[in-house]
Amino acid sequence: MSIRFTKQTRRGMVLLTVAAGLALGVGGCSGGGGDEKQPKASASATKGDGSDPSTQEGTDEVLAELKGEDGLMLKITSAARDAGGFVTVSGELKNDGSESVRVSVRTSGDETEIIRHGSSLGGATLVDSKSKKRYYVLRDTDGRPLTTTNMPRIKAGASIPVFMQFPAPPSETAEVAFQLPTFSSATITISG
Repeated sequence: MSIRFTKQTRRGMVLLTVAAGLALGVGGCSGGGGDEKQPKASASATKGDGSDPSTQEGTDEVLAELKGEDGLMLKITSAARDAGGFVTVSGELKNDGSESVRVSVRTSGDETEIIRHGSSLGGATLVDSKSKKRYYVLRDTDGRPLTTTNMPRIKAGASIPVFMQFPAPPSETAEVAFQLPTFSSATITISG
């Protein structure tokens, strides 16, 4: 009976965390229009016409840039520890190539449960080399990965916001290796 209660509690925490993350994401994307410093900083950091502002406006620090196939580039801008015992990795996926591309289905990983729910970044992992542990993307109660899913075809020069959520390593662990199939790996620092 205690195992069942623990599973239900974890599921509730995952759903609560996802709901809070979505609420913050919607609030962050709503604009506001009062701060004119952000668009200027965003425009100077990217090459392009400036018509598509980054979803990470105001984020000056890039934790890592990972090169993938077909000209895709994953820029990780945050890896934050949540109060519920999770780590949310956020960033943007950009097409640096000259043609429109789709994200490879291999980024979903090879777990049947994740593949069953369509394309995603479900194959991502965090590796804590000190503790010798690998952390996989979390799943909701229906087995869907807690990541960006059903990514559209990305036009040349365009980017889309992405996120992945993992169980948090021990609090004394600050650096982990981030891995995603078809992309290079990189060491990132967890904040919080």
